[in-house]
Amino acid sequence: MTTDSTEVVLDFEKNIVEIEEKIEHLQELAKNEDVDITKEIKRLQSKLTRSLNATYHNLSAWQKTQIARHPNRPHCLDYIKALISDFVLLCGDRRFGDDEAMVAGIGKFEGVPVVVFGQEKGHDLETRMKHNFGMAKPEGYRKAQRLMDMASRFNMPVLSFVDTAGAYPGLDAEERGQAEAIASSIEECFKVKAPIIATIIGEGGSGGAIAIATANVVMMLEHSIYSVISPEGCASILWRSADKTKEATEALKLTAQNLKSLGVIDEIIAEPLGGAHRNPQLVFDNLRKSIHRHLTELCKFSGEELKKQRTEKFLAMSRNFEKHASAK
Repeated sequence: MTTDSTEVVLDFEKNIVEIEEKIEHLQELAKNEDVDITKEIKRLQSKLTRSLNATYHNLSAWQKTQIARHPNRPHCLDYIKALISDFVLLCGDRRFGDDEAMVAGIGKFEGVPVVVFGQEKGHDLETRMKHNFGMAKPEGYRKAQRLMDMASRFNMPVLSFVDTAGAYPGLDAEERGQAEAIASSIEECFKVKAPIIATIIGEGGSGGAIAIATANVVMMLEHSIYSVISPEGCASILWRSADKTKEATEALKLTAQNLKSLGVIDEIIAEPLGGAHRNPQLVFDNLRKSIHRHLTELCKFSGEELKKQRTEKFLAMSRNFEKHASAK
């Protein structure tokens, strides 16, 4: 996993980073000087653990949003590399062209042939430009539809990895039918006669996210977010002020914990203390176990049963929200 050389420090992490830098400095000093500083390093490591626990067990919704957007967080291609063997990249929507914001292909998950797609944000300026910061255009969603049709015809489970601030809002995307492409992608999700497992690995923004997350099982990483609009967009519409972004974040109930309690998602995948970017391998291992468990269960059902389960799941979700709204 390649990232920018510049270390990104979130505002609430400064104290933690200071301790880490002290430990690193002492470790370097121990290599070059004949001094025993084992006790001091242990003391600082204990302090670091306490600070990490105190910080990451009491995160606000806005702080979770910052972690979900962390540039060093593992992205779609990292998960594909870690979880999918024999991956073959497939390109193009057979209508207009290829969209590199939406990575798609076929491979094997623990020996099982699967269709895989998701938004890729990139890790440095070059790859972010290449993948358009994970904001797909219509051809990206039509590419996903093409692969979902393939999954249905060949009875291949679908794994999607969601990580986008939203679908690309540019003029060229609108001219090529962005709204229709997203709606058709959601519709195609309901048609697939194979298991669909979606995981929000970072940001799950608006229709650009649900277009590939209308699944039998929807999971979220512990510090990921999933919402109908970005906090900044919500603040600009409701309060007409960017100063209200934090308030908007709380109101949107966009954290994994909020959405699990509301029944929008099925499972929360644990992240290492400090976020997925601190120990990507642990996240890969945790996600692998969950996908394996759900895939084993879903593969027991027929294609028609999977379609029905998926449809009922989202109809029930809408009914629950109606009851929740009327109760207020």
